Amino acid sequence: MNDLTAPGLATVADIPFYQPVGNECELFEHAYRNKLPLLIKGPTGCGKTRFVAHMAARLARPLITVACHDDLTAADLVGRHLIGDGQTVWSDGPLTRAVRQGGICYLDEIVEARKDTTVVLHPLTDDRRILPIERTGEELHAPGEFMLVVSYNPGYQNLLKSLKPSTRQRFVAINFDFPPAALEQKIVIAETGIEAMRATQLVTLAGHFRQLKDHDLEEAVSTRLLVYAASLMRSGCDPVDACEAALVEPLTDDADTAAALLEVIKATFGK
Repeated sequence: MNDLTAPGLATVADIPFYQPVGNECELFEHAYRNKLPLLIKGPTGCGKTRFVAHMAARLARPLITVACHDDLTAADLVGRHLIGDGQTVWSDGPLTRAVRQGGICYLDEIVEARKDTTVVLHPLTDDRRILPIERTGEELHAPGEFMLVVSYNPGYQNLLKSLKPSTRQRFVAINFDFPPAALEQKIVIAETGIEAMRATQLVTLAGHFRQLKDHDLEEAVSTRLLVYAASLMRSGCDPVDACEAALVEPLTDDADTAAALLEVIKATFGK
């Protein structure tokens, strides 16, 4: 659940690749300098998590990532008492560790967490910047280096899974989407080393598939899946087989839809 990156001076080699689309890197840095919590909205696989990892490394701050889910409790974030060797010992949760270390805590898909869990974030996301730990009586004051970042996919929002207005309005927000075709081709090439022609074909194919979202497909083809397909092709996998495995099967279980998508793939790669 947690991904911890040690602090220190970041070099270019240490910074995960990220292709900026607009001014999102500058906005992140401004939010960090002003001690503001950040909300990132965007579809699955559009680069939200990579962006946060890139910025944490760029700012040379430790990064702790939590994948939120229905069973995530406040204790999972803050910490709990554990019994071991005949004694009870307090164990910090990921949010508490990030506050103590002055790191960046990234809560991925925050709407998946229970609403009563997200309330624990409120004292950290206003001018108090504190984390009360009720079970130990501590009240941690977040250092200036601490930053809270959360993300979610608006396409999954419904009445049961949405951020409360009282929570949303505690964050500054950046809206993500899939990058323009030319930039997406650069990303696929940079991530996999695939030749430009194949990258162009994949991005063009993604454009066709994305037009089917909310019609034949519930979810659009992500940049992540394009990278997966390109990786398979780069290692010698047949392009049609690679796209079927990376772009068709993960997106649909409907046989007719899968067959139609496969025909588009064959036409794209001349088979």
